[in-house]
Amino acid sequence: MKTVRFSVQIQAPREKVWEQLWSNEGYRQWTSAFSEGSYAESSWEEGSPILFLSPKGDGMFGVIEKKVPLEVMTFKHLGELKNGRQETKDWAGARESYALTALTDQTTEVEVALDATDEFQDYFQDTFPKALHILKQISEQ
Repeated sequence: MKTVRFSVQIQAPREKVWEQLWSNEGYRQWTSAFSEGSYAESSWEEGSPILFLSPKGDGMFGVIEKKVPLEVMTFKHLGELKNGRQETKDWAGARESYALTALTDQTTEVEVALDATDEFQDYFQDTFPKALHILKQISEQ
């Protein structure tokens, strides 16, 4: 696995960007770049489970490993969900982290680091910039 990184500067305060990242409505919008209709189920508290789901209910499961409101959210992925069953994968333990830095009161940098297997690196290189572009658009409205 290799860690891939992405970043974007957004002309919005950190509070607004955080809200767009993790609110139900905002999350559904920016993650549509990965899969139209995707959503997450979680209490969004550190240590709690999280499900990353498609409209059919399939997806991935993991845990929120670290949460510092307005600053950092890190997920540890544990496996896939298929037909309501959890399947542990060889990439279990892969991390996905979001760090927000206030460059000014009205400018926020979002840095994403995620562990990707060889087969998904090209997909993330293509799709993550699209997702961050959507995040930028909805945060700057």
